[in-house]
Amino acid sequence: MRSLFLVASTVVVLLVLSGHVPATSAQVLTPAALSVAQIESMLEPRVGDHPGLGIVVGLIDPAGKRTIVSAGSAGTRPGRALDANTVFEIGSISKVFTSTLLADMVRRGEVSLDDPVAKLLPASVRVPARDGRDITLLSLATHTSGLPRMPDNLPMKDPENPYADYTVEQLYQFLGTCQLGRAVGESYEYSNLGAGLLGHALALKLGTTYEAALIERVLGPLAMKDTRIVLTPEMKARTAVGHTVNGYETANWDLPALAGAGAIRSTVSDMLTFLAANLGAGPAALQADFEQTLYRATIRARRRGRSASAGTFVAARTSR
Repeated sequence: MRSLFLVASTVVVLLVLSGHVPATSAQVLTPAALSVAQIESMLEPRVGDHPGLGIVVGLIDPAGKRTIVSAGSAGTRPGRALDANTVFEIGSISKVFTSTLLADMVRRGEVSLDDPVAKLLPASVRVPARDGRDITLLSLATHTSGLPRMPDNLPMKDPENPYADYTVEQLYQFLGTCQLGRAVGESYEYSNLGAGLLGHALALKLGTTYEAALIERVLGPLAMKDTRIVLTPEMKARTAVGHTVNGYETANWDLPALAGAGAIRSTVSDMLTFLAANLGAGPAALQADFEQTLYRATIRARRRGRSASAGTFVAARTSR
């Protein structure tokens, strides 16, 4: 889903892109050695003089010190700043928030990782199964449910906002006719559908919307006030304008039925807060949730060097 990459180690680098970034030669730097000048030297050739192209990088060191570096612009419209408080679509990083919500509900005893997702849906909804295995909440979080990447009944009324017109009713219709291509838990297949279904099911269980659940359980406790799905007018004024590869402005995506797959908007400042909490600097209750998300809830499904975790996958690389 959209161009956004999250790289984490002792120091985190968050790159959020408001346009197409031309490829350049790879640069490998030790996180501890990164300086502002080095980061700027990495960003400048990627941004160049392309109108409407911008990158914001946020770093946080072991002591919690933050460094923010930006290059380019937040859009072709004048007067729109590009900084730590610029609002971006965070795309599929939304899936990590969905899995964090799942972990929180498991800790509270509201659901179990092994619960069939059908248990959280209306009784009239048929959920596919195979070989006697039901699609579980954990299999949705780890992309091992057997569901495809996308449903085949997206209306696609607007190719620039493909999920906007997809309804919960259409989601249920697809589930009712879907045949799983493999047994649940057998192998990894990245699924926006699965992550969206998970977010929807968790919200139903809590009797609220996906966004409201996140605000109550995750965003509120971390004081992440600039991380939302529905933007206030003030946040809209700070939102980076997306562009196509040809440089034309394009609309944000809306995912009303599959919000858990990629509907969240946020800032680099808020994302550093979220990352710091994942690394141990957050409320004690959420620390247990992050441990559940990152470790106990992890199923490693090796496939072409990828390892599936709750809401994420890791690309394994070796270098000299």
